[in-house]
Amino acid sequence: MIVPEALPAQKRRAAKILRALKKLFPHATIALRYRTNWELLVAVELSAQCTDKKVNEVTARLFRKYRTLDDYVKADPREFERDIRETGFFRNKARNILAAAREVRKEFHGRLPKTMAEMVTIPGVGRKSANVILGNAYGVVEGIAVDTHVMRLSHVLGLSREKTPEKIERDLMAIIPKKQWFEATYLLIDYGRAYCPARPHRHELCPLTKL
Repeated sequence: MIVPEALPAQKRRAAKILRALKKLFPHATIALRYRTNWELLVAVELSAQCTDKKVNEVTARLFRKYRTLDDYVKADPREFERDIRETGFFRNKARNILAAAREVRKEFHGRLPKTMAEMVTIPGVGRKSANVILGNAYGVVEGIAVDTHVMRLSHVLGLSREKTPEKIERDLMAIIPKKQWFEATYLLIDYGRAYCPARPHRHELCPLTKL
């Protein structure tokens, strides 16, 4: 991804916001629960259009039933759909996850790849999901995961005027130092959940409004 040059003032604004967020959330991290890198991929795919809380409820059962990658490779599609139904869009998610299991087994010898180019070839994995998986599984940071919280707060906090996740990511990468790309996602997500949700509220009462 080509990152444009940002103005110094934009970078200073982003730095000020991140400092404030780190004070509010010194231990910001991914909320999804998993034991292995493969389970991380499953949880991330299930989280599309679903809350992390609900995903964790579903995966608590799912990961007891399907313990290895091969369990997913051999899974019955209809049964798997029932197992993940509560996360919504379950047919599409089941199709992607089971196809991803076959892909990881066949093309990557049972291990998740470590590059963005390879990760996005896996069914159900786009750039946002790949950023989450690579960062948490391997500490590989090639960008910033832009979910609905990050997208919305990038507008609220004046970090980007763009409308698509890809363009917002590009703007954020330009104004945030690379060493902070990974944590920036979780700082913004935690802020959105704790103080500045999508539902109507008084923005002037949010902690960062004064910035």
